[in-house]
Amino acid sequence: MANLCKTFVRSFATSAQRANVFNHVTVVGGGLMGAGIAQVAASTAHNVALVDQNNTILGKSMTSIQKSLDRVAKKKFADSPAAGEQFVRDTLARITPATSPITCVSHTDLVIEAIVEDLETKKKLFRELEALAPQHTIFTSNTSSLPIGEIAVASKRKDRFGGLHFFNPVPMMKLLEVVRIPATSDATFDKLLAFGKDMGKTTVCCKDTPGFIVNRLLVPYMLEAVRMVERGDASIKDIDTAMKLGAGYPMGPFELSDYVGLDTMKFILDGWHKSFPDNPLFKPSHLLDKLVAQGKLGNKTGEGFYKH
Repeated sequence: MANLCKTFVRSFATSAQRANVFNHVTVVGGGLMGAGIAQVAASTAHNVALVDQNNTILGKSMTSIQKSLDRVAKKKFADSPAAGEQFVRDTLARITPATSPITCVSHTDLVIEAIVEDLETKKKLFRELEALAPQHTIFTSNTSSLPIGEIAVASKRKDRFGGLHFFNPVPMMKLLEVVRIPATSDATFDKLLAFGKDMGKTTVCCKDTPGFIVNRLLVPYMLEAVRMVERGDASIKDIDTAMKLGAGYPMGPFELSDYVGLDTMKFILDGWHKSFPDNPLFKPSHLLDKLVAQGKLGNKTGEGFYKH
């Protein structure tokens, strides 16, 4: 895997300028992640179809994208407001909202699924897309916790299937985890890495392991902090202070948990525990379960480990 990444970097470093590896991208799911992916793809000269269930959702997505683009333009084109306005117009013009993937997928080069984190729902989507997409189209999922291989079983193009895990907020976060399953071809994987480069992201390579790289390390770290509180080893505030000042982290584990969402943490942990019941790192947390049951989910509800 490391050698593959190095070979890719060397081969593309010699190309000063080139066309994007994909011309047309279909993003299925207009939520926070999907809208962010669509925005960045369109701002890097990709034609994008943004698909969701109805025009109300898509209207909110497009409003969110425009507000985000306005912020980007204000910073990027501080000395030339007119150029910033043109950048926003051009980017928005490359995004086509759609309530069905049927017409979009028939001419797309890449599908990025960014819908609800439910395995059966994702599999149902890819079964439907399989019959609609051309043979060259590559399928990917933006899942943060579900195995790519289990999603890919719904498709007949496993050699053209992989994971593209973006981070929130997509326009700001530079990292993209590119994930391959055993069946993913080298040609497909190279194209996904190239797409990340086209998007202006720093890519890292990963096999289809639980949580990929970031979440596989981050979630157990946050959960161990919770277990320290459960054992009475230290307080929430002291643990956060220790990790910020002692480890140089921008946020402590409890601040980060509230930002991510305690329900999201529980969902990931429950899924991993079900798949790997003997792994002590994935053991459920009584305190986390209690807070989620009480509706204290973090920043989005005004209270989690902290009151906001």
